[in-house]
Amino acid sequence: MKIFTVGGSGMVGSRFVELLHDKHTFDDLSLTNGVDITDPATLDVIRNDTEHEILIHLAAKADVDGCEKDKELGEDGPAYKINVGGTQNVVDACRATNKKIIYISTDFVFDGKKPAGESYSETDEPNPINWYARTKYLGEEIVKNSGLPYLIVRIAFPYRREFEIKKDFVRAIADRLKNNLPIAAITDQYFTPTFIDDIALAIDTLIQSNQTGIYHVVGNQSLTPFDASMLIAKQFGLDTNLISTTTGDEFFKGRAPRPFNLSINNDKIEQLGVVMHNFEEGLQKII
Repeated sequence: MKIFTVGGSGMVGSRFVELLHDKHTFDDLSLTNGVDITDPATLDVIRNDTEHEILIHLAAKADVDGCEKDKELGEDGPAYKINVGGTQNVVDACRATNKKIIYISTDFVFDGKKPAGESYSETDEPNPINWYARTKYLGEEIVKNSGLPYLIVRIAFPYRREFEIKKDFVRAIADRLKNNLPIAAITDQYFTPTFIDDIALAIDTLIQSNQTGIYHVVGNQSLTPFDASMLIAKQFGLDTNLISTTTGDEFFKGRAPRPFNLSINNDKIEQLGVVMHNFEEGLQKII
């Protein structure tokens, strides 16, 4: 199958291509080949194409604190222009030939107010609490209301084998510990790390089985950043004594608000036979 990617050279998209190139032909659209999703005039390559059945939309401004600074600019800010306006432009271009759109979204669309021990499923109502999450949720709504066949794939804290261009959170923590730098790790918030290889294989399953709708494609384990940091240190053979504890309020003081509980349920994707690794298993695969 021939698939367009938008933002396909990033940490997540590039791994899709590496793992699935023998099954699909990927053509990435980016600024390097003249495509700017904030400029509809550059999207004729999508609008006029009849060969690619699917477009995977990964492009986003994903810097949570950077997006929060854009909030005062509203629709004129980069976060809105890319995450909302850009998504609308991509959807409009796909509509010309009725392409299926796979929109990569985020766990951050939830407010995180569920009690610890409870998790969010696809049927829970989003309620974003920062500007990044708000713009991504507006992107979801554009895709849902597009009239196109669609998948909204929510992912969470992706990590992978080495990626030279950008460090994921696992490499960032490991590198600090390797350099004997201290880490203050949060003990009162929960997140759901996800092995990128699992995301790629899950999306392939969704494509092959022609699924539509919303899917949570996340790991099988939710834990605190402190617990995750300790597992990273142990897996890489690093000094756990460099890891101290802190609270979410203290760590994110003066920054964009973060959800307290981002425990995400992945039962729906597992019903299709997809097995997502837990964090400990995923770490063993990236060493």
